[in-house]
Amino acid sequence: MEFFHSQESLTTIQWVLRAVVTFFFMLISARIMGQRSISQLRLIDFVIALTIGNIMAHPLSDEHLGLKGSMITMTVLIILYLCTIFLILKFQGFRTLLHGQAFPLIKDSQIIYKNLSKARISLDVLLSEIRKQKVSDVKDVSLALWEPDGTISIFLKTQQQTVTKADMNIPAKPFSFPRTVIKEGKLIFHELNQLGKDEEWIKRKLKSNYNAELHQILLATMDQKETLTIFFYR
Repeated sequence: MEFFHSQESLTTIQWVLRAVVTFFFMLISARIMGQRSISQLRLIDFVIALTIGNIMAHPLSDEHLGLKGSMITMTVLIILYLCTIFLILKFQGFRTLLHGQAFPLIKDSQIIYKNLSKARISLDVLLSEIRKQKVSDVKDVSLALWEPDGTISIFLKTQQQTVTKADMNIPAKPFSFPRTVIKEGKLIFHELNQLGKDEEWIKRKLKSNYNAELHQILLATMDQKETLTIFFYR
């Protein structure tokens, strides 16, 4: 365990052991804190990620620093992070203080220029986000909100929205979510159990309907009506 403590110099094996321990410690820490993509990072997530990365980087590059102090500091930060998340979930005022609230960038087809400065984005960025939503004209936008996570929610005017079956009084079938029952030639047993089927049933279905074996299937999904959708290896 010498690699764990500060040393005058470390051997190659000790450097490797430090990296391995740190890697798994970071994985466990990330699992405890929860997984969020970069685009979904809240302010507190961003701050904690920068801090933890900086703390753990030093003992991986400096043999005079031990891992113990960094790991203790990181553990305390994780506890503080979890406590903060609890407060965010429990108290609206604390949540608003950290995350802020959504505010309009466009209202009734009018751009609110002062709120662009508040969001720290330019007019070009706003127009780009509108185009990404397949909207060609600001006049078609009834409301555009700057969300606390840094995204823009766009709502079209009623006359510009897509007509739905409900609008035309057309009966709609109940939603049925297809489940993955075969992936890369292997059965997904817990999904089959959810659908009330077994291995023998799916094999018979493949043989009778597609004259296929399991190893030939790249992906197979099945809905509540027992409709199989098959993708073969090419």
